[in-house]
Amino acid sequence: MTRERSLRTGVRKRRRLRGRERYALAAASLVALSMTTSGCVVVHGEREVLPSATRGEAVKAVRQFTAAYNKADAAYDSSLDAEHTAGALAVIDAARLKAGHLTSPKGNAQHTPLVLSDVKYTIPEKAGWPRWFVADARGNKGGDARWLLVFTREGRQRPWQATYLTLMAPGAVPAFKKDEDGWAEAVPADTAGLALPPADLSKDYTAYLQSGRGAFADGDHTSALRASRAKNATKPGLATQYLDQPLTEGAYAPLALRTADGGALVFFTTHHFTRQTAAAGAAVPTPNADVRALTTGETKQTLTMEFVAADVALSPAKGTKGGKVSVLSRLEGFTGAKGE
Repeated sequence: MTRERSLRTGVRKRRRLRGRERYALAAASLVALSMTTSGCVVVHGEREVLPSATRGEAVKAVRQFTAAYNKADAAYDSSLDAEHTAGALAVIDAARLKAGHLTSPKGNAQHTPLVLSDVKYTIPEKAGWPRWFVADARGNKGGDARWLLVFTREGRQRPWQATYLTLMAPGAVPAFKKDEDGWAEAVPADTAGLALPPADLSKDYTAYLQSGRGAFADGDHTSALRASRAKNATKPGLATQYLDQPLTEGAYAPLALRTADGGALVFFTTHHFTRQTAAAGAAVPTPNADVRALTTGETKQTLTMEFVAADVALSPAKGTKGGKVSVLSRLEGFTGAKGE
């Protein structure tokens, strides 16, 4: 068995209403109930196209997440923000906090509270669950980068949870298509009007990282990443292999917003492994404290590290000149390792 194989185990028909009147009617329909002859309650609102959240709900969700994130970071305790995270962010954050707790059981002596300001909210209209929205904020960490957060909610009785987090340079977040009331447009995962549909991005991007083939524009997270991997693949006494896999189910499902130019900004998740194998008589480089904390087994000749990445890509409208997908940002987090 080769080393590579060993790694693989309608148009809407309702009338347009303006501002609060329109939203009030939509919100009322969400909770409208009808009683059947058997006495059962039937909920009809899930079939309505509605704004995913009010601005007040979005503001509250960001505030609650920030408070929970800061408590968890200060204590290195993932239970303190688990209710407010999901998907890629939850996995990355939980691993970071676990490693921090193992290396610093008394808490994070370097903790600086996260402060999000100048928050811009993009709230799409959609039917069914999950409902979701995007918050684009200036953070006091990460330099000048904007914090781009996606919040999802799986049901009316469920909390808002931060599912995706990535950092983007100021001005890199594209303009979104919005109607006269300011609501954005959610793009279905299987839409056929884009260079690549959101449903295919995780699969196609990870295939591209392996082969170099696919509808992706050159950039830091595509051609440059492959070049860096090729450079590091073979060094004296050490071989490094890379395996990339899609993550698309449940909370890892892609989410997409229509951009003003007809394309879509897509949030998606990917899964990655890096395997370092030392030659006879050589040793795998000593990893940092966080990696050591989350490593199982004994590292004799091989160390396999696992990562999850929250990715953001711009998929242009089909037929657009150039027509290639641009991966704008990815936040990759270490989640575990195995020594052999």
